[in-house]
Amino acid sequence: MRGRYAETVVTKKRASSRDFINAYDREESSGHLAIGTAKDAGNPHWRHSLVHVLVATISSFLFGYHLGVVNETLESISFDLGFSGNTMAEGLVVSTCLGGAFVGSVFSGWIADGVGRRRAFQLCALPMIIGASMSATTKDLWGMLLGRFFVGTGMGIGPPVAALYVTEVSPAYVRGTYGSLTQISTCLGLMGSLLIGIPAKETMGWWRICFWVSVIPAAMLAVFMEFCAESPHWLLKKGRSTEAEAQFEKLFGGSHVKSAIIELSKSGRGDEVEVKLSEFLFGRYFKVVFIGSALFALQQLSGINAVFYFSSAVFKSAGVPSDSANICVGICNLLGSIIAMIMMDKLGRKVLLTGSFFGMAVSMGIQAIAATSFVSSFAALYLSVGGMLLFVLMFSLGAGPVPSLLLSEILPGRIRAKALAVCMAVHWVINFFVGLLFLRLLEQIGPLVLYTVFGSFCLVAVFFVKKNVLETKGKSLQEIEIALMPPE
Repeated sequence: MRGRYAETVVTKKRASSRDFINAYDREESSGHLAIGTAKDAGNPHWRHSLVHVLVATISSFLFGYHLGVVNETLESISFDLGFSGNTMAEGLVVSTCLGGAFVGSVFSGWIADGVGRRRAFQLCALPMIIGASMSATTKDLWGMLLGRFFVGTGMGIGPPVAALYVTEVSPAYVRGTYGSLTQISTCLGLMGSLLIGIPAKETMGWWRICFWVSVIPAAMLAVFMEFCAESPHWLLKKGRSTEAEAQFEKLFGGSHVKSAIIELSKSGRGDEVEVKLSEFLFGRYFKVVFIGSALFALQQLSGINAVFYFSSAVFKSAGVPSDSANICVGICNLLGSIIAMIMMDKLGRKVLLTGSFFGMAVSMGIQAIAATSFVSSFAALYLSVGGMLLFVLMFSLGAGPVPSLLLSEILPGRIRAKALAVCMAVHWVINFFVGLLFLRLLEQIGPLVLYTVFGSFCLVAVFFVKKNVLETKGKSLQEIEIALMPPE
């Protein structure tokens, strides 16, 4: 179904993507393609791209699963491997995975730009399979830590590549909804790990089964991604214009290929130019990279992953059965994510972020009050558990799903993969220290001070979002880039 100009331009296998795009531009200006083609033909059907997005969200499911897999199982792991009662060793089981995620995230942008999005997903699945197998079969702490590190490298590659892929293969009118599917998949992974981990305290060695289970979706990701479309954006940057056109046809349908190519040219995406790291730190891209890094930093400093990692221990100290409490955490997370998916393109990203962080601050305040001597033990019980569940719900309404979606919108195509890698690296550094130090700080300074600190960061995030975050709802990528980027 290729157009006349495409046929003449792409006679070579790897013709220049800029020439390829210009051919469509000439066709449009000469009258062969009407300006309103996209509108006349209607939007591409969402079913074409949905299956590709769903396969990509398996990486988000694995991300959520491995975040929560040690929640219910940490006690039995520490007993079986001989470090029971050692809070630093328990923290290392959590934070070593996060250290590996930092390493993976640092290289994720270069991997995604070097081998493509599909191969990056498969490379993400490989260390998860190896690491989960090592953790499931280990006989000591060091084997567990090594396995968790391997899993972490896959976790570091997955989220930024998923954000890239979903953004680049989704039709514009469902991009927000598809972007929210990654957060919902993460929630399902967390809930899955909590449910599978329930028998761990009663059944000896059950925690090993919990790690073996994660090998199945990782293998599915590696196999299914072989049949998914490659990102046409990446193919055009690599000069593989014929393949890019074929992938657009696969994702959007034949009648939308020309309009997709033209839209890509209007977004300013041409041949790939190497971006230096110094441009992120001091150059014209500093503002957008700073906004993205700060959002991820504030997301982690709110204390959310401390809740996911150690909710069992917190509920146990409050006298609440961890099984039912953790299921409630998963339900609140999933419910909030579904609401966010529905409201993302109605209320907008900035409103959801601001309301989410403010609600999280209030929730942390409730938990801090529960830790004081001014309330009875009965009231403290309900305030502590209720505050934690409200905190998770408010997080999933905005602070959870919005940052990665927002970054995929505000980052120019030229730097998107590498800039996401930089922002995710900041995310994992802070995540690492929160996971490592949370239990120790809870013991040494107490819940009142710790929850107050977390709540203060949530309030800081409210003011940061109000001042620095641009609302992207209803704006084209070009409008967003002009508003955020100074002219060269």
